[in-house]
Amino acid sequence: MAFDEMNGTGGEIRSPYAKAAQWLANASPDLLKTRSRQAELFFRRMGITFAVYGDTESNERLIPFDLIPRIVSGAEWNGLEVGLTQRINAINAFLKDIYGPQEILKAGIIPPELILTNQAYRPEMQGQRPPRDIWVQIAGVDLVRTGEDEFHVLEDNVRTPSGVSYMLENREMMMRLFPELFADHSVRPVETYPDTLLASLKACAPEDAGGNPTIVVLTPGPFNSAYYEHSFLADKLGAELVEGSDLFVDDNYVYMRTTQGRRRVDVIYRRVDDEFLDPLTFRSDSALGVPGLMAAYTAGNVTLANAVGTGVADDKAVYTYIPDIIRFYTGEEPILKNVPTWRCREADDLKYVLEHLDELVVKEVGGSGGYGMLIGPAATKAEIEAFRAKLTAAPEEFIAQPTLALSTAPTLSDGKLVQRHIDLRPFVLSSPNGCSIAPGGLTRVALKEGSLVVNSSQGGGTKDTWVLED
Repeated sequence: MAFDEMNGTGGEIRSPYAKAAQWLANASPDLLKTRSRQAELFFRRMGITFAVYGDTESNERLIPFDLIPRIVSGAEWNGLEVGLTQRINAINAFLKDIYGPQEILKAGIIPPELILTNQAYRPEMQGQRPPRDIWVQIAGVDLVRTGEDEFHVLEDNVRTPSGVSYMLENREMMMRLFPELFADHSVRPVETYPDTLLASLKACAPEDAGGNPTIVVLTPGPFNSAYYEHSFLADKLGAELVEGSDLFVDDNYVYMRTTQGRRRVDVIYRRVDDEFLDPLTFRSDSALGVPGLMAAYTAGNVTLANAVGTGVADDKAVYTYIPDIIRFYTGEEPILKNVPTWRCREADDLKYVLEHLDELVVKEVGGSGGYGMLIGPAATKAEIEAFRAKLTAAPEEFIAQPTLALSTAPTLSDGKLVQRHIDLRPFVLSSPNGCSIAPGGLTRVALKEGSLVVNSSQGGGTKDTWVLED
């Protein structure tokens, strides 16, 4: 039986939800339906949408928003914050090392071939140091809960983590629709995230950028699935939203074309993948990047957030070594545990996985968005056998995990309260001044009954996440 955020395992209302449960008991179904329609109308008017690649029915969708907040106590959050800080500091140290002396590989902690032949490993960054020595300025860490005091990290997102715009918009929506509920709770604010992000990015600017460095948000363009978020963040940061054609490189410095002439760019918050950043270094057919950008970057004249090559830490096979990575670089035991994971590249693990495919979740090591994975208990025999063939042909491309009983939370469905599975993506900012974490993050909801897949691309929704002051 899954742990329920509001009712625990014994059916008694947990203390963080005491006031919210009373409010829900008194709220009429008509009120909740009306507020839900108002939220949808507001999101539609604001253009808060995302695109689904390959969707033949519609180019743009609303991410379903659930009115019932997910509530976390202050004590619970404080523990998560310490664990998240430890984890991201270790990942930054890991990236600095594998693109530097590679001590962790020499020590035999991680098989060198797992890193050096990884598609996300960028040999162009070997021996390079990003400005201010920060590799992961923005991270999204996916957490799942399985018990009262049991949180696990499901995966790390340190390339171009998305979803923070929905965290901020969800909060604004709840404050508009239910001001009386906010008045009954002391909820820690998330509205300061853009200011904190701006300060963090400025602190990561090259040393010669001056006291007011120029920051831009680099987008692939309006056809990207997360374009709304790109424009939203640029607006909140007071930064220009640019495409590759808006920038150029001269004498190893990056400039932006403006009506007043060229202007030096010091920090690029990029939402463009590594291979498209610079056609002179990576894909020569890329029209999304800036020719010469890597030369300016490796000269230390511009900061890219996040750094080139961070994707190797997103790899799900590398994820299995994060506890060892934390021990190696910090000398501490991991505060946040990984989900138990089988490495299909290893013979004994592969044998076990092949024998238990109907019980496990199998994922591609480079996959994301809920694509390319098998959920054994929900799969047909034909699907299992098809996946068995893929797994046998290329076992190194997969990892497997048990089917976790993700926690549930009260969710509004067709005007009725139901329990649906959830996860949580907090956002961690890193700079030379340390780590900063918005209190809460993005709670994602598997809206289909019984589903464990929370990704928006697979039909999932979102909730506002309240961290209480207690």
